[in-house]
Order: sequence, then structure tokens, then C-alpha cells
Amino acid sequence: MDKFFHRMSSLLCPEELEIFKKEYEKPSLVGVRVNTLKCSKEKLISLIEAVKEDNTTPFCKDGFYLENKEVFSGNHPLHHAGAVYFQEPSAMSAATLLAPQKGDKVLDLCAAPGGKSTQLAAALDGTGLIWSNEIIKSRANILLSNFERCGISQGVVSNTDPETLCTALEGYFDKVLVDAPCSGEGMIRRDPKALTEWSVEHTISCASRQLKILESAKKALKPGGIMVYSTCTFSYEENEGVIKAFLEADSDFELMESKEIFGRAGLENIGRRIYPMDGGEGHFAVKLRKKETACAYVNTSSATPTNEKKIPQLVRDFLEDTFIDTSPYKKLMVIGDRVYALPQVCPDLSSAHVIRAGVFVGVIKKNYFEPEHSLFTTAHINNLKRIIDLKLEDERLRKFLRGEEIDIDENIKGYTGVAVEGILLGFGKASNMKLKNKYPKGLRVSHL
Repeated sequence: MDKFFHRMSSLLCPEELEIFKKEYEKPSLVGVRVNTLKCSKEKLISLIEAVKEDNTTPFCKDGFYLENKEVFSGNHPLHHAGAVYFQEPSAMSAATLLAPQKGDKVLDLCAAPGGKSTQLAAALDGTGLIWSNEIIKSRANILLSNFERCGISQGVVSNTDPETLCTALEGYFDKVLVDAPCSGEGMIRRDPKALTEWSVEHTISCASRQLKILESAKKALKPGGIMVYSTCTFSYEENEGVIKAFLEADSDFELMESKEIFGRAGLENIGRRIYPMDGGEGHFAVKLRKKETACAYVNTSSATPTNEKKIPQLVRDFLEDTFIDTSPYKKLMVIGDRVYALPQVCPDLSSAHVIRAGVFVGVIKKNYFEPEHSLFTTAHINNLKRIIDLKLEDERLRKFLRGEEIDIDENIKGYTGVAVEGILLGFGKASNMKLKNKYPKGLRVSHL
């Protein structure tokens, strides 16, 4: 720790360094962000006592500090329903700085586990496109799971290297986020393991890799587009140093002033820095703009075509029977026996290793259609013809999350959505006043 503090002395004046050191004697900060795709801020406050209106973070208008993480944690039914994302408070700053507008096409290039992607998707509010990429396959699968839980339908999850992806989608995106892999100095207080892996040599190695990722990321951005670069480290080499090197090599980009007031100005007035005494574990974020004079790339590839003619009638019958309005599921594609509803805005998918585009609707069986969990978590509750809405105190909610069959009051039949406090959680199949549980085995909890 002494070596780390000594290195920090080059970034902070003696008085601030002492304040910085004292922060490491305190417990790490815990945050939660309401996912407005599925739940309003006001509703969450009314349901969870631990979430208080006067305890919002400065990094995101929908983020809160949690004083007691034992009361509200990842095992809570509202977390299972995707109403919230538990996230280190200062990690919310990068998506806030990027500030996507409705209709934007947004790329999150280094996206796992998905905190920033789900925040960006919430800002898009079901419009435009959020494309989230993760090069490590196991982490990409976690990213996909969070997409489904948080109800993201207008999105793509891919698992490829940045250079391949950004070359294939050159000039396509309005906004790009590069939350680059880093030395993780901002994680040291909450994760002691981060300190054992830390070294000066590692920060220099990270800086070299980060610059390469930025050089790839710039291709995906259209002229006039915005790119945010962020890390969860304090290292000058990985933060301001990377940006200075990037701008020196790329005259098509310029720094943008941040209108956000969180944290403090970065060194040499580049970006924003967040230290533990600023209310977060540690983050750096900077906004860049690709000049309008940069060469525009015209993407002539058409979007991946749907194959509507191959959609069996049993799929159409299921959708008509389940939803009031089937228009969100008009852009269907069949791959093998699997049916997907593609995003309304979608580029050619053939050049990237795409794990999921849009919503996995279900599987075509021999004589019937079996819907998937993601179809219900991404649906709008008001669009379902059959729904069972459970209160937080209802014991049937715990039984459902454990994968058990539950009693139902309504005499309904067929596939039925299950919600908690009006927030879709999953589905089951109703018959004879019982609901056969379809909650995925991998998500079930043994104790709740």
C-alpha cells in the first residue's frame, strides 16, 4: 500500500494525499441505479426503504448510495426483475458524460458486465440501438444475462475484438463508449486483490493497450459523433497520457468540455477525475468529438434481412395469443429452430461474432412453440394478455423465484407473464388454477 500511496503523491498535493489515505480506512461505497426501462425512480423509492431520495449520487440522476447493503442486495426480487443494477457510484459517470439521446446508435466497446450498457439503454428508452461488445466469451455471456434481466430489446451483444468490429461497422455509430480495461486502482479499497495485482509496470502495459483500443474505436464513430473514454484507475499514463497521445496522432478528434460537475477537473484540464473523497471509489472520464470535417464512411451493407416467409404459423398464432400488439415482433428471424425479434434499427450482423441481436423469442418444437424467458423480461406489461402481478410480501413470489409451482387466483390458461409490483419478472404456464414455473434454472434461488 505504501508504494501505491507514494505513486499517488505525484497526483495529489500533500494535504489531499492525507485525505486520500484516510478514505482507505473507511468502508467502500455501495450504489444502486434504477433501471428506468422497467421501473421509475419514484416507484423504487416507495418500495425500498434503503433507497432514499436525499441520497442520490452526483454521477447519475437515477443512482443512489446504499447505507445498508444487507437490506437491499442482488438477491432481492426487484433485482431479479431488472428494476435495478447494483453499481459502484462513480462507475455511473461515464454513461452520464456520453449522454445518449433517443434514437442514437450507441456502441459500448468494452461492455461486460453491463452496468454502463444498461445505463445507456435506459437513456435510449427503447429507441435507437445499443450495441455492446465484450472480447472475453465468459464475460460476454454475463453481459447478455444482464441485457435480458434489464429488459433491453433494441440491442446487440457481440463477442469479438475491437478492431474487427469497428472496421466492420465503420462510421455507423452516433456515440461510442470505451470503458477500457485498466490497472484498476479505483477498485483497491473495495477489492484487496486489486492491490496484489497492481504494479507500475502493469499501468504502463495497460496504457499501450488502451491506446490501441481507442485507435480501433474511432473508426466506428461517424463525423460529428461523440466518444467517451473512461477507466477506473488514477494512473496519469492510462488517463490523460492516453488521451494526449491519441489526440496528437488523430487530428480529426478534439476535446469537449464537460458540463457535468462531478469529481474534479482532470490533470492538464483533460476530462474529469473522481477520487474516493469525491464520493466514488475512483474513475476517470473524458469526452471527445470527431470533427465534422473527418472523412465520412458510407456503410453500404444492408441490415441483416429477416426471413418472414419462413416463420411458421404456430409462431404467429402464439404471438397473437400472448400479446395485445404484435408489432414489436414483426421483424422476426429464424435460425435453425430458434426465433429472434431483431432490433428495429439494425446494421449488417454478418461481420461480427454476434451472440444475440434483439430478443430471443423462443424455440420451434415439432408441434408447438416454446417461448423463452427473454421474451417476457423485455415485454411491456401492458402488452400482455395474461399477467399475474405479485406483491413483494406475497409468499408466492419467493416460491416462483425458487422454481416452484404456484397457486393462482385467476382461472386463466396458457403462457402467462409473472410480475412483481408491476415489473415483469418471467413467465409460467397456467392451467387448473396452477402456474407451472418457467423461471430459468440458472437464475433460481434456493434461499429467499
